[in-house]
Amino acid sequence: MLRKFLVLSLLCGFSLAELNADEIVPGILRTPDDRFDNLKDFPYKPNYMQIGDYRVHYLDEGPEDADPILLIHGEPTWSYLFRMMIPILTAAGHRVIAPDLIGFGRSDKPVNEADYSYQLQVDVMVELTHRLDLQDATFFGQDWGGLIGLRLVADQPDRYARVAIGNTGLPTGEGGSEAFMAWQKFSQESPAFPIGRLVNGACTTDLPDEVIAAYDAPFPDDSYKAGARIFPSLVPTPADDPEVSANKAAWKVLERFEKPFLVTFSDLDPVTRGGETPFLARVPGARGQPHTTIEGAGHFLQEDQGPVLAALLVDFMAS
Repeated sequence: MLRKFLVLSLLCGFSLAELNADEIVPGILRTPDDRFDNLKDFPYKPNYMQIGDYRVHYLDEGPEDADPILLIHGEPTWSYLFRMMIPILTAAGHRVIAPDLIGFGRSDKPVNEADYSYQLQVDVMVELTHRLDLQDATFFGQDWGGLIGLRLVADQPDRYARVAIGNTGLPTGEGGSEAFMAWQKFSQESPAFPIGRLVNGACTTDLPDEVIAAYDAPFPDDSYKAGARIFPSLVPTPADDPEVSANKAAWKVLERFEKPFLVTFSDLDPVTRGGETPFLARVPGARGQPHTTIEGAGHFLQEDQGPVLAALLVDFMAS
């Protein structure tokens, strides 16, 4: 790709010197590797896959031949969010795949908000699961991880043996909770957008400074935060959102999904409170499952009660 870009740069009349230091091609940033050195409780080796214009980062831990569990993070976090869960899942014999969405973590980051879309994230994750050839997989998603991952399940239901979700949804234009609409407004209007502090504010206890720094690591300055800024506005809460029809189509698949479907929402998240109701009512595979309300956890239940959540998933997969 770099050789191709060098040729194009000469033809188009610009030089590498005109790019920002971390701009790999015009309009796409790549966070320097040293930003991820010595992060607290995060010894995991990075893996990369080029998908279209973007280099996508993912974790791949545990036995290569084991049935995989796909963990997809939400906004504005990255795969670091699952660090306390991964050792529990791999110790139980599972392969763990945890990608970073475009614009987050160690994945590439478009500079312009207009370059982000819900469909882009779905397309990239579909391609990643296809190339990794994930079969008999378990999916878990939280926040945007659920919005994207449930579309993956609907797109290729035969690839998944079971599904678990927590603090997420699959909205189809009916608006959002008061807390979410306030967050959406804040994301577009606040002059400051301190990622680590925002994650901390959505947890039930204060995070250590080293953990807050780890959530800030992917974003050396505001130019890297276009995805984090625009994501709340991409949630299809208005009826005329272009993704409403795709989500309604995904719901039709989920309404026929009879494989095990587990709901693990937390008790202290105002953003998604009550969001489990439509899944319990409409997904056949949710009937008779050991649904659990995780106590003492805010929006980022992986941060507040990660080991508890991991143990629930291990039991779910074993049953």
